[in-house]
Amino acid sequence: MKKKLSFLLLFVSCFAIAQQEKPAKAHTFDVNYMYGVIINHNPNILHLITGHPEGVLFSWNRKTFGKKEWEARFNYPDIGVSLSYHDLKNKNLGDTYSLYTHYNFYFFKKRNLMLRTGIGVSYATNSYNHETNNRNVAFGSTLLNSTYLLLNYKKERLFKTPFGLQAGLGIAHYSNGNYKSPNTSVNVVSANVGVTYNLNYEKEYTYVHHELDKKTFRAPFAYNIAFSSGVNQGDVIGIEQFPFYVVAAYADKRIGRFSGFQLGAEVFWSKFLKEEINYNSVAYPGRNIDPNTDYKRVGIFVGHELWVNKMTFITQVGYYAYYPYEFEDRIYGRLGFKRYFGKQYFGMINLKVHGAAAEAIEFGVGIRLQNKNK
Repeated sequence: MKKKLSFLLLFVSCFAIAQQEKPAKAHTFDVNYMYGVIINHNPNILHLITGHPEGVLFSWNRKTFGKKEWEARFNYPDIGVSLSYHDLKNKNLGDTYSLYTHYNFYFFKKRNLMLRTGIGVSYATNSYNHETNNRNVAFGSTLLNSTYLLLNYKKERLFKTPFGLQAGLGIAHYSNGNYKSPNTSVNVVSANVGVTYNLNYEKEYTYVHHELDKKTFRAPFAYNIAFSSGVNQGDVIGIEQFPFYVVAAYADKRIGRFSGFQLGAEVFWSKFLKEEINYNSVAYPGRNIDPNTDYKRVGIFVGHELWVNKMTFITQVGYYAYYPYEFEDRIYGRLGFKRYFGKQYFGMINLKVHGAAAEAIEFGVGIRLQNKNK
């Protein structure tokens, strides 16, 4: 019996020591108050800017310490989830409730300067309604896509307590990507101040450094084929929603562990344009629009891809080489992100825009093939 008891005590002691040796996960919470202004990016929303939006941003963050090599390369970012409430100070706009996933990126050795990037979905309490709310030309639907950025100075563990402070500037974007008209969108720039709470403030953590940081990264050219689709609507309110299709082929070249550049071409089959061409040819005979005008477009584009582990963030600028019908600008842009599954396959979500006007939210898949001979 004594031997069994001794063995049990030894086992419990070893288990307890093993648990102590495992690196504990560090979690923090923060709550920020926001006060700002709506940017007048489009003259059509001027009547909706009647006050200074206020809001609250609540966030959960998990710290990283370099267990994975990419964490060290990005100076050990946080990964988190955030919830926000925004009172847009206009009865026609109402309020927004948002859910995001985000990264906190830190600058310099002391890690006091933080850039947060968040992407998610929002619920608008008072979207456009032809009969009851026809002045809200910003939100044509209750469900919106939303992104936000924060640039904050952050100081954790004030006076050896779990509490800290942060403050800075941020911008939040609300839009439905022209899923449903109208959709002039809203951009809110805010000052913010907040309190942080560290659940593991008494523990000291060791950051893992990787020898690979000093090695030169080399990668061959890669060739991509991507297909994306979705549903959107033209600028004329009340016209039916239609599907669209995009096929793209492009080459990319990574010039480092973080960055890669793209060059390619793509074809757009946007069915809403076909309906809009037909509508405008009848409604505005003075424009002399041929109802049989081709609705397809062909674009060429250059882009940048920022690699963060298996996720990449995309920025692209394109030009319509084939542009039979004039819709918005001939120059277009794209913002989005990819998620790689293995080394070849990826899924993506993109927002295609013309200046400040969104055209579509694109959901797509693709394949990336590397040239191993170079």
